[in-house]
Amino acid sequence: MLDLAREIIGSQPILTAFLAIGLGYLVGQISIGGFSLGVGAVLFVGLAIGAFAPKAQITGPIGLTGLIMFLYGIGILYGRQFFEGMVGAGQKYNLLALVGCLAGLLVALGLGHIFGIKVGHTLGIYAGSMTSTATLQAALDVMKNKDPSIGYSIAYPFGVIGPILCIYFMTQIVKPKFPAKAQRFHMGEISIGERHAGKRLDELTTALSGVRVTMVRKGGHNIVPAADTALTAGDAILVVAEENEAIAKAAATLGKLEPGRLASDRADLDYIRVFVGKAGVVGIPLANLPMPTGYPTHLLHVRRYDADLVPAPDLMLEFGDRVGVLTPPDRKEEIRRHFGDTVKAAAEFSYVSLGVGMVLGVLLGLIPIPIPGIGVVTLGIGGGPLIVALILGKLRRTGPMLWTMPLPANIVLRNFGLAMFLATVGVNAGQPFVRTVAESGLTMLFIGMAVLLTTVAIVLLVGHYVLKIPYDDLVGVTSGATGNPAILVYSTKMAPTERPDIGYAMIFPSMTLVKVIAAQIVGLLMVGGSGG
Repeated sequence: MLDLAREIIGSQPILTAFLAIGLGYLVGQISIGGFSLGVGAVLFVGLAIGAFAPKAQITGPIGLTGLIMFLYGIGILYGRQFFEGMVGAGQKYNLLALVGCLAGLLVALGLGHIFGIKVGHTLGIYAGSMTSTATLQAALDVMKNKDPSIGYSIAYPFGVIGPILCIYFMTQIVKPKFPAKAQRFHMGEISIGERHAGKRLDELTTALSGVRVTMVRKGGHNIVPAADTALTAGDAILVVAEENEAIAKAAATLGKLEPGRLASDRADLDYIRVFVGKAGVVGIPLANLPMPTGYPTHLLHVRRYDADLVPAPDLMLEFGDRVGVLTPPDRKEEIRRHFGDTVKAAAEFSYVSLGVGMVLGVLLGLIPIPIPGIGVVTLGIGGGPLIVALILGKLRRTGPMLWTMPLPANIVLRNFGLAMFLATVGVNAGQPFVRTVAESGLTMLFIGMAVLLTTVAIVLLVGHYVLKIPYDDLVGVTSGATGNPAILVYSTKMAPTERPDIGYAMIFPSMTLVKVIAAQIVGLLMVGGSGG
């Protein structure tokens, strides 16, 4: 029976890949003390399958396709935050992460030399400690053997749990305090006082900051706001703001808060919430967003996944957003048709833009970059698509070409791609993994722990005690330097603000590129002398 199973697994690579993915996700759901491997378990199940069935090999571009899907999804999602992080405090954060990552690489090379570990294994240990699949692929390309996969597999588990433990103990020592998570959407109804009678709406709003007027009540009727609308005493306005204090300040300046005057009357303008499902309204700043003509409409509110957003002029809609629109009651169906109004939009994206973006990324990764005295490196199958995706994620839209994708679709693309890559790497390295672990597994595990702790200690200790980085930013930078999304999830529990996500977005792409290039340079310098 076992021989039959080995024969089937060894002769059916597609079956083997999906067996590793299915069982891997099942194992990844097992939680011990709140820690689970998640998608990383696919790698270890793949190793077990490869060890069980020596003939099992997943050939062809399956694994590399998965890696491109993962990195492209990361770049599209974090493009805007990444480029914003290249200025201001983001430069300091990236420099700190760079020092930590390079120090970790030096520790890996030093200890690898002391203990006689092969260069390929050492590069794999470094990639695994940093849980960087792109670095693993770069090491595989430059070494031209499976050694990096073995080192990666041994170091990977502590690469996930190590930063989590470090952040936990650091949080216990620092005991940071964070304000309660504030709601970012507030609404108020303000009655206009006597001293502002006769003034136009634009005269009033220019003197106020942080609020947007979304509806006006004049002469007993609700109307869409216009800059030249003249207000009289007793008129009212409906305002929205990210801070409740801004509404209170506006009310004190213009008159007084008087809830219920506008929202209770829906005879002239009613409120409707619809899903954004048409490409024609996605990726366009709200200031330029086309709206139906012939009757008054106004965008009051945007809900994106779990967050309510104030409709600022530069905000761009995404597929799957829900928008609140003020419209005459008899025009609701036209508003639904205008925006698309389908929940399927949460998974919609352009396969044309996906294909074009990936082609551009692969081509960029093929361009040779000569480094004097070392050789020629490339951005590779990992770095090229990541850079292109970051740029396209920043642009969001180019003419009719929409580059972004809804978060649910992005998560599916990334997770499936990463699972395919890890399954391929695991199955193909199964046999040599067992042999190497028996010979020097503990030594390689020790090196991996030293690499990880060096990087995390530099980022956390220098960042907190020397650079005085705010703690919620710091755990995001640490998560980005080490890479695994599970670390980011834990960081947001330790620092429950939006800053860890922003810090991760600033650091993860740049450090991925640093690790990819560094792995190639080390391989080119040392592979000849080490004999692979």
